[in-house]
Amino acid sequence: MTDPKTIFITGASSGIGAALAENYAGSGVMLYLTGRDRLRLDEISARCQARGAKVQALQLDVRDADACATAIEEANRASRLDLVIANAGISGGTGAKGESAAQTREIMDINVIGVMNTVLPAIAVFKASGGGQIAIVSSLASFKGLPSAPAYCASKAAVRSWGEGLRGALKRDSIRLSVITPGFVVSRITDANRFPMPFLMTGEKAAGIIARGLRRNKPRIAFPLPMYLAVLVFSWLPLWITEFIADRLPKKQ
Repeated sequence: MTDPKTIFITGASSGIGAALAENYAGSGVMLYLTGRDRLRLDEISARCQARGAKVQALQLDVRDADACATAIEEANRASRLDLVIANAGISGGTGAKGESAAQTREIMDINVIGVMNTVLPAIAVFKASGGGQIAIVSSLASFKGLPSAPAYCASKAAVRSWGEGLRGALKRDSIRLSVITPGFVVSRITDANRFPMPFLMTGEKAAGIIARGLRRNKPRIAFPLPMYLAVLVFSWLPLWITEFIADRLPKKQ
């Protein structure tokens, strides 16, 4: 399916999720958009409807496994799903104080368990229907643990590794899976950063790159390229060098 017509997106009320919703919105397209903020969800739904798409907005907490499974199963029954995008996630890091115990658990619950709660029922419905496509949103931060946001980096590393392993396991079921590892994209998460963000990209541009990568069934959709290459080199360096550099990077606020 290179031109998905029925798409389910978690975390669609802002950032990359909202940009992807608008990117795919058009005549003949059915969008199932989920998020925790009803007001923002209604706003993005209205913009997608203005582009000609049919939209079902669902207030959903991805930490609720039963609610996620029910939402995906009902969406698939109403209009056979072509693409499920597990995008919902939160950031962390609180400057010199680091991530609190409560933040660490919340980050893992949403960024890891929330992705599992989305992907596992998607796999089940796609196996039953003969195939489909899944996208998991990770991050370039997944390639190296950083002292400013250790739980965030670990959560994104977990879903990247899981997704890349699943891709091969799902081929025999005609299920395509891609992992998305973006750099800095304009969102509520980056709005909180008080430091220069190299290659900061608009949500619209990021959504276009992601959609093109999904059409090509790319295993990993990593961007922007200069930052991706820099991150790979950084991750390959000896630990004592990366620690020296990481200790001098700007801290999240």
